[in-house]
This record gives sequence, C-alpha cells and structure tokens, in this order.
Amino acid sequence: MCWQRLIIAVVPKERRYMQSVVVYDGECRFCLWSVRRIQKMDQRRQFAYVPRQAPGLEEKYPFLASSDFNTGMRLIADTDRIYVGADAVYQIYRRMPPFHWVAWLYRVPVLQSVFRFGYAVIAKYRHLLGAVPCDTSACDLSFGERQAIEERREGA
Repeated sequence: MCWQRLIIAVVPKERRYMQSVVVYDGECRFCLWSVRRIQKMDQRRQFAYVPRQAPGLEEKYPFLASSDFNTGMRLIADTDRIYVGADAVYQIYRRMPPFHWVAWLYRVPVLQSVFRFGYAVIAKYRHLLGAVPCDTSACDLSFGERQAIEERREGA
C-alpha cells in the first residue's frame, strides 16, 4: 500500500502495545495551541502528549535523538511506527471522530502533496504563528537554531 511509504522508522517490539505518543515543540506557540486543540478533540484519550524538550524523552525513545524536529511533530504510533509532520497530523485525525470521515482526502496523491507542502511552510514559520502568547525569548529562534548557537558557544 502507498501509505506504508509514510513510515520513517520502526519502533522496537517492546514498545508495540503502548498508547500513541504525540511529540511536539513545547516552546512553540503555534505547536502548543495546536496540541491543545487536538487534546480537546481527543475524547477517547488515545494519545499521550509530550514536548520534545521533556527530560528523558531521548532515553525513552532513542530513535528520536537523530530526528530533525524542525520538520514537524512526531506521532509514535501503537503500531510500532513513527509518522512525521503532515503524515502525523493525518494519522491523528483519522483516529478521531468526526474527522475520520474526511481524513481519507489525505490519501489522494495530489492533495497529499498539497498538505505536505502546506505543513512544511507552517513548520518553517511556526514560531511566528499561534494564538498562545510567548513570554520568553524561546519564540525568537527555533529549537534547532538555539542548539546550534549553544554548540558554537561550547566549542569556543
């Protein structure tokens, strides 16, 4: 099936029967706002929500250590797969009523390309978006940009 190409990694067998986990940028206003919206609609409580800055996240999910989170959120599915960006959004909404009735649109190849492009643009400029006020300097730079600056400082 073509949807199987969305998979970027396989989770170890011991993690197969867990609740699906949404990993998002906890310092991004738009991401916080988006996750809060998803949480409100998740009436079945089928997802756990974890910011990527959470202590111990990379120890619990070592395959996330090499991930570039500037490409978007991650969904670690209970089916032992990781979905990224627009693919993660599709997987989330296809599991939530009433959105599962229209989620099939994502599987139309032309629309899938449009959704992925739209998600990439939003992910790139996410720190400029969002209905959640930002009281820190965390919103001025992306997490990746801040990490690069910190690495340069440590190397100097």
